[in-house]
Order: sequence, then structure tokens, then C-alpha cells
Amino acid sequence: MPNHLASETSPYLLQHADNPVDWWPWGEQALALARAQDKPILLSIGYSACHWCHVMAHESFEDAQVAAVMNELFVNVKVDREERPDLDQIYQVAHHMLTERSGGWPLTLFLTPDTTPFFGGTYFPKNARHGMTGFLDLLPRVAAFYRERRADIEQQNASLVHALDQTLPRSAAAELSPAPLGQAVRELQGMFDSRYGGFGRAPKFPHPFELQFCLARAIDAPEEGTLDLVKTTLTRMAEGGIYDQLGGGFCRYSVDQYWSIPHFEKMLYDNGPLLALYTDAFSVTREPLFAHVAAETAQWVMREMQSPAGGYYSTLDADSEHEEGKFYVWTPDEVKALLSADEFAVVEPHYGLDGAPNFEGRHWHLRVVKPLEFVATRSGKPLAECERLLGEARPKLLAVRSKRVWPGRDEKILTSWNALMVKGMARAARVFDRADWLASARRALGFVRSTLWINGRLLATHKDGKTHLNAYLDDHAFLLDALLETMQAEFDPADLDFARALADVLLAQFEDSTAGGFFFTSHDHEKLIHRGKPGYDNATPSGNGVAAYALQRLGHLIGEPRYLAAAERTLRLFYPSLEARPSAFPSLCSALAEYVEPPRSVVLSGPAADAQSWRRVLAGEYRPHALILAVDAGAQGLPATLDKPAGATVNAWVCAGVKCLAPIADRGALESVLRESELG
Repeated sequence: MPNHLASETSPYLLQHADNPVDWWPWGEQALALARAQDKPILLSIGYSACHWCHVMAHESFEDAQVAAVMNELFVNVKVDREERPDLDQIYQVAHHMLTERSGGWPLTLFLTPDTTPFFGGTYFPKNARHGMTGFLDLLPRVAAFYRERRADIEQQNASLVHALDQTLPRSAAAELSPAPLGQAVRELQGMFDSRYGGFGRAPKFPHPFELQFCLARAIDAPEEGTLDLVKTTLTRMAEGGIYDQLGGGFCRYSVDQYWSIPHFEKMLYDNGPLLALYTDAFSVTREPLFAHVAAETAQWVMREMQSPAGGYYSTLDADSEHEEGKFYVWTPDEVKALLSADEFAVVEPHYGLDGAPNFEGRHWHLRVVKPLEFVATRSGKPLAECERLLGEARPKLLAVRSKRVWPGRDEKILTSWNALMVKGMARAARVFDRADWLASARRALGFVRSTLWINGRLLATHKDGKTHLNAYLDDHAFLLDALLETMQAEFDPADLDFARALADVLLAQFEDSTAGGFFFTSHDHEKLIHRGKPGYDNATPSGNGVAAYALQRLGHLIGEPRYLAAAERTLRLFYPSLEARPSAFPSLCSALAEYVEPPRSVVLSGPAADAQSWRRVLAGEYRPHALILAVDAGAQGLPATLDKPAGATVNAWVCAGVKCLAPIADRGALESVLRESELG
């Protein structure tokens, strides 16, 4: 018999709908049952592409013996962390406080019926091994502890709730200084792996928001030397196994410091920001590799991750046929059988097939081991010939790989993750002048606006015809930021209207107008044991950082002081944290940079074809602190800052903060103005 997850839409929850465990989704029914029966809650948080979630499910949740103990002793609740990031954030922090260990997924916590956790961990094997406690042994011990040590648990719970409350920032700064920006760079440089790129050692994550901040600093303060940090990291990642050398797109992280072997899941939220980052890095360096990665990532998104209705799917699993990475790996004999002798002579050394297996001792995961220049020199072939042969070989391998059993795809459409990809696609479309990429971004944006924006309120997720769950801070902030990007790629007054509506909801439903900053959940959200205001960047950027950044930009663009004031209150609240450890807050640092030096708004007005021509030329240069919009003459309902007269030739109207220049009718003069450190 299916359990209580059978009517859910989350693929992760549905994966567990036929478990012998009597799972419940998070909700009042399950919580009321725990209170009525005075049973502890076993809370399991994961997501559909999570390898170790699958392992624990197979070992324990599909096991009748384990399920019987769980059902007898606990009310068992399953949560998809992608649908309920509010719960995941709270309980990951609580886990760290309880165990003094880092969290992750699956997250396994035991809660009192009032939903306060008193014990937990991450992955547990069914039986004890390698120093890990066995789940089957643990369950009765936790249940006995709950029955026999209630007073101790209540005391610990009170301390935990107080500790969670203490994580809220409280002391706002009186003055804001650019000092944390340089300090953030110094901290990141101290963590930089100058040989292999990236920050720290294994496991190694891409950290696109830190790199995006460093790229902007390379323009703002070139003496800090951040450009080499960005170039080295992006090059090593693009050549490594974390990047799909055949299909494009990035996996979640590398299990080694060399970017060689990834954790094979592919997440939409990684690839959107990385697409924007590689696009911007190309604008600065003109490195063909970066353009190649951007193009292949955009094509992967359109080919494998965009739904027929327009929205972008969430993830591709790490596993297929119950084996991690099986979809992606090869043997030299497999590759040799598919290619011509000349093609294989290039592919074999280039991707390391002439060396020892690099995955599980018997398979080869493709990564660039020897550059094509080396292959050309060694083989005596011209470089152009090697490039041609590689270009012919890769589609052959991809076509055969595509016939394998595919990893599972989580087809729920999340507002926040779609916003990250819309921004990446629109940015790439603008820089590379790709109408098809912009059309993809607009299809996704149109889906969000038509399906997830209902009666002036945003919802978080959609799947199988069901749109539900209150949207979070990230949904609103990321979508506002994405709209500012689509307006630069192609101005549509409807995007501006949507952006203003989202900004108003942020202020009305999320802002703490007294202390400053934005709560992760809306004022009318379900009451949980904690209501956070996250400021640090994680796998996704900080909602507070993006909200401050986007509200500030929109406020300058349309002359709306309410948005500017909310952004400033946010920066003042988090400024003490920025002073203490700015490298943990790259999104807030980006917002601080544009508070100190307001971004430049450039409105192009004139004959449509000529204005678009100017826009395309201007898009080719990296200008991290400029918003350039080609606004059609006659557009209705525009604010005065955008409603400019259209003459027989193009005029550019340039403002920074409250300072504006006279209209500029010469494109060369405009480019000179945009390169100046100060306006006017």
C-alpha cells in the first residue's frame, strides 16, 4: 500500500511513496499525529538527485525490518529540501548546533512533537560499519531517550531555540565603508588554489558568486590581481571532469582538488550562475574556451532541461541503473569502436584514455589531460586538423551516450532556480547576440509569470499541473534580479511592471522595516521554530544580498527611494558581518560596491534599429556596474527616468545616482563616458 506521500508532486517524495515506512509529508496532519500520540518525529530531508539519499533509502527505508521499527516508534516525515528550503535551512543549522558537525543530505533529525530537534545526523547505514552507528540500533535508543529523559530534552530544546534566535543579525552599522570589499578579496586570495584553481582542497565547489565578485573587482580595482584567480579557476573547471566534456553543463562539485571526478548530479542552480560567469569572463578576456563553455551550457539547458511549457527542470540525478556516474563514464575500447582511427588518435590522449582508469578503478571519466596543442605537436598534425577531428568525434560519443539508461530528471519547476537560469541565459544572449537563447529565457520567464504568479502572489514550485507553496525570499529576489537582466537584453515594459510588483511584495511581505533586512519567509508564512534572515552565500546566493543588489538597481533605474532605502537598511544590518568575514558574503559585497558607487543607468532612445545596434555593441564589453536599456519610443506608462524623447538619431541618457549627463548622441563618446571611473 502506498503511504501518505502518494499524492505529492515532488519526485523525491514520490520515490518514497511505496516504502514500507509510513511516511508523511510535512504538514499539520503529521504534526498533530505526533502530538496526539506523544511520539517523536523522525524527519528525513533530501532531494531526488542525492546519491547518499538513494543509498540510505535502499538500505533502510525499503527494508521491512527497519520500517517496522520506524513505524512503531516515530511519526516519520519526508521533506524535499528543494521545495522546502525554509525547513532545510533551519534544521541544517540546528544539526550543526547539536552535533558540531557539518550537515548535508540526507539529513536525519529526531524532533519533539513541537518540531524542535533533539538528536540527529546525516547518512546512517542500516547496520554499524566503518565507525558509523547503525540506524537499526539507533532508532530504539533515540525513542528510549525521548521517553526517559524528557526534562533534559526540554532544557536542551530551550537552549537550541535561543541559539537559533541568536543567529539573527541585530546591530546595524551607522556608516558604510568600501573597506570590506578589499578585505573580501584578500581572504579569497588566501584560500585560492593557485595551481588547480578554486578555493581550498577537496571536495571542491565552483563558488560562482565569489568568482563573479572577483571578476568585478578586476575591473574596479585591477591592482588587487583578481583576474588571474578567476581565469585559472574557470579554465581548470572547463578542462576538468566537473564539466561535461560531451554534453555541456557542470556537475555539482569535484570530489578531488583537480576538478577531475565530480559528484555527477547536475543542478539548475549551479549552471545558471556559471553560465553568466563564463559569459562575463569571456567579455573580459576574449578567451575562446569560455565562449565554448557558455555556448555548450546554454545548449544543454535548452536540450535537456527546458520543459515543453517553457519552465526549466530542476536536476539530473547522479545515478543511473543504481550506479553513480554510470551514464557518463567510458572504457577506451568503447570509444575506439565508435571513432575513426584519426579521431581516436586525438581523443585518446586529449581525454586521458591512454592512462590508468580514473573512476572506480575500471572506468574513464573524460577530462582534458593533454591540450590539443600538445596532441597536434606529438602527432605531427596541424592544430586545426586536431580541432576538426575532436569536433567530429564528440557528437558521435554524445549520440551513443544518449542511448544509455538516463539518470533520473527531477521535473519540478522551481521559481528561484528558474530565475537563476533566466538571468544566465539572458546575459549570455545579450553578450553573444543569440536570439534563440533569449527566446529560451523568455519562455521560462513567461511560464513563471503565467503559472507561478497568481493574484499578486508568487508561488515556489510547479509539477504535474499543481502550483503550490508560498514563495520564499530567494524566489522574489532572484526573479527581480533576472528581470533586470532580461530588460537589458530586450526591453519589455511588462518586465518592468513585474519587477516593480515583485519589489513591492518584498517590502510588504518580507522586509523587517524596523531592524532592516529580509526574512526568508513571508509575514504570513507557516510558523516554524525559527524565522531566519540568511545573509551568507551558499550553493545559491544570499536572498538578502540579491534583494539589496536588485532593489538598489531598480531604485536607481526608476527613481524609487523606497527600494533604495530598503537596500540600505539591509546593508547596514549585515555590515558588521561583512566587516568580520566579508568573503562569506559575496552577494552582499556586490550590493555594497554599488551602494558606495551607484551603478550607471543608460537609456538608449531613438530609431529602434539604431538603438538596438548601439545596445549590441555596448553589450560586448564587460561593464559590471552599468544597466543599458534600449527603450522603444512610445512605450506607455514608463517612469520619467525611462520615458525619453526619441529623435531622428540615437541619444543616450546616462545617470549614476542623482547625477545625470546631457544626452549623448555619439556612441564613441558614450563608450568613453562608461569607461571613466566617475560620472561627469
